[in-house]
Amino acid sequence: MLNTPMARRGMITSPHHLASQAGLAVLRDGGNAIEAAIAAAATLGVVYPHMNGLGGDGFWLIAEPGKPPVSIDGSGAAGAKVDIDLFRAAKLKAMPAKGAMAANTVAGVVSGWQAALDVSAHWGGGMPLERLFEDSIHYARQGFAVTAHQAAATARNLASLRKAPGFSATFLNRNKVPAVGSLQTLPALADTLERLAAAGLDDFYRGEVARAITDDLKAAGAPLQAEDLARHRGMRRRPLSLALPAGTLFNTAPPTQGLASLILLGVFQRLGVEIPDNFAWIHGLVEATKKAYRVRDAHVTDPHRMSVHATTYLTDPMLDALAAEIDPSQAAPWPRDIGDGDTVWLGVIDGQGRAVSYIQSLFHAFGSGVTLPRTGLVWHNRGFSFSLDPEHRNALEPRRKPFHTLSPALARLKDGRTMVWGSMGGDSQPQIQAQLFTRAVLFGQSPQTAVTAPRFALGRSLDGAPPGGLLLENRFAPALAQDLSKAGHAIQMTGDFDSALGHAGMIIRRADGTLEGACDPRADGTVAAW
Repeated sequence: MLNTPMARRGMITSPHHLASQAGLAVLRDGGNAIEAAIAAAATLGVVYPHMNGLGGDGFWLIAEPGKPPVSIDGSGAAGAKVDIDLFRAAKLKAMPAKGAMAANTVAGVVSGWQAALDVSAHWGGGMPLERLFEDSIHYARQGFAVTAHQAAATARNLASLRKAPGFSATFLNRNKVPAVGSLQTLPALADTLERLAAAGLDDFYRGEVARAITDDLKAAGAPLQAEDLARHRGMRRRPLSLALPAGTLFNTAPPTQGLASLILLGVFQRLGVEIPDNFAWIHGLVEATKKAYRVRDAHVTDPHRMSVHATTYLTDPMLDALAAEIDPSQAAPWPRDIGDGDTVWLGVIDGQGRAVSYIQSLFHAFGSGVTLPRTGLVWHNRGFSFSLDPEHRNALEPRRKPFHTLSPALARLKDGRTMVWGSMGGDSQPQIQAQLFTRAVLFGQSPQTAVTAPRFALGRSLDGAPPGGLLLENRFAPALAQDLSKAGHAIQMTGDFDSALGHAGMIIRRADGTLEGACDPRADGTVAAW
């Protein structure tokens, strides 16, 4: 897509076209932005099963005109009996990425949906779950076409996924990677969605679905227990915010990296860059990223374990000091890679101007790989973010939340516009958000131009490359890559529209009520509006 779609009665963007259509159908039936987001999120959990699902975590930013935005933390903690000794006894030296022991934190997505519906109820929303899950149940039972992204993720991780309980029987075709375009059904997941629609979302944690989940987790050898699900609740939190000349930015609080997203843009704004796609823009954003990530890596963890409040790092003196450390012509050392993450972001703004920026994820492709036969759920592996070093900032402890890369973005601009945007991309999310914001807000590009434009990512190295590289799409000018290399950036070029640089989206509501949206050509999505 080259041109920016516009509408006035409601708009949704997501990385899969069927999910966008599911959300639009809810809007057209009188649903609000939250209800549309849940319909789309449930559909994404079916048709993009390698990226997300009910067995993962999710975070919300919700903004109603005239009221402060709210955030919802739909993430789970480690089980009550999940500790370092448990993994040492299993002769593990680090947190596993796949298999039963990787399924060690509660899945919070469904609790986040419920917390969001509680907000929706105050808006007068009351669309039944049967309607919100209608499309997701249909695709799970009747089938959906396997995307190229799903097939590639399956092939890339096949060796470890084969060993995960339940995975092969659910997602492989005669023990082989399903072909792109082939029909895949998830009947057990359809049954689960129907049960939740009938019994309510609480059943996931304290009902029949919860009992099926815990029985299957136990059979698989995972360390979570019934009490871990029973004590879990989604939580409403106050989002982090940062005032910039263009307006106020919002992002999610710890345990997410939302703080890094705000620091990055706060530092970059101080550099005085005026145009994109040149040395100063890329160098400035990359160096600001390094400053933001160093704060993140030193401090962000479960908020109950943080000794310094996150807002401390968003003060003018702190941001001024970080910006002053940046050399405008030379790259600072950055010898490490950042992590991958398979995630979906979606945005919705309804006709009343109520806005949702939402992200949900299994973390790595297919999460832990553990697929529960009675419910059809793929359990996430967010506990991989923990460390088995008791002195580490994110040391594993029972009932502790792991660090999260998930961080949706929202802004209220001084010209009256409201903007929601985000992307998958694991650790790269703050960088992608910053590129989109600067293009669309600081430099005036249209939403679709900003999303389609070439991107870069610090630390997203190609296979076999040394760590700490700067991955650059080859649509940037060759001379620009040469200038960056001379400044000390370890440049690695990649092809057009590489998914390693995210599946992004954006919606802007202008002061006159007109909606402008964008979807990412790197994904399978669309903007759906009316």
